[in-house]
Amino acid sequence: MIKGVAFDAYGTLFDVYSVLQKCEEAYPGSGGKISQLWRQKQLEYSWLRTLMGRYETFWHITEDALRFTLDTLGLDYDASRIDDILKAYFELDTYPDVLEALELLRPRPAVILTNGNVSMLDQLVANSSLDGHLDGILSADTVKLFKPRPEVYQLAVSHLALAPHEILFVSSNSWDVTGAKSFGFTVGWINRQNQPVEHLNAPPDYTASSLLALAQAIEAEDGYSPERS
Repeated sequence: MIKGVAFDAYGTLFDVYSVLQKCEEAYPGSGGKISQLWRQKQLEYSWLRTLMGRYETFWHITEDALRFTLDTLGLDYDASRIDDILKAYFELDTYPDVLEALELLRPRPAVILTNGNVSMLDQLVANSSLDGHLDGILSADTVKLFKPRPEVYQLAVSHLALAPHEILFVSSNSWDVTGAKSFGFTVGWINRQNQPVEHLNAPPDYTASSLLALAQAIEAEDGYSPERS
């Protein structure tokens, strides 16, 4: 039985590609290319820094990835423009079904488990309507490593005081799904783009096209009340 839930933040609760508008304002006609490459390099840099043992905060990595993106596309920038675009990460759109899904999964405790550092997520959650629906924000910054390292997933186990299989880990990122399943979580994959499952012998336990559809499936199968746990 699922007794707690840990959500990935970027791409799962919050739409990372909602930075497109800010990018388009700064560079008309290039917003789409910037948002796509920026996200790709952000992830690559988190993996590379973990592999090399050269940790920097996710905020630092996000800035470096943006600079690389603009260099690649041949777009001029200065510190002021970089700072302005980066502010979009404090104002990411929340997917429209998030609140309803969070309510449906109650009364289980729910946390965010993210590569983002706490200062990024505190402001983002405060700017959304999610702050009253979460029981904590757990950051990879605590262990100075990034997902899919098992030390990051262990943060949810320690915080919730539950066995890994009692925790539903939810992510839209297939690499994160694989890492979480390998760690031992029960895993829900939000496969919004109808992507194939990774060939790494760690498939998700649940797959849904939206967070709400996943929550509905969990409730139909699992149903939970503290009295029965």
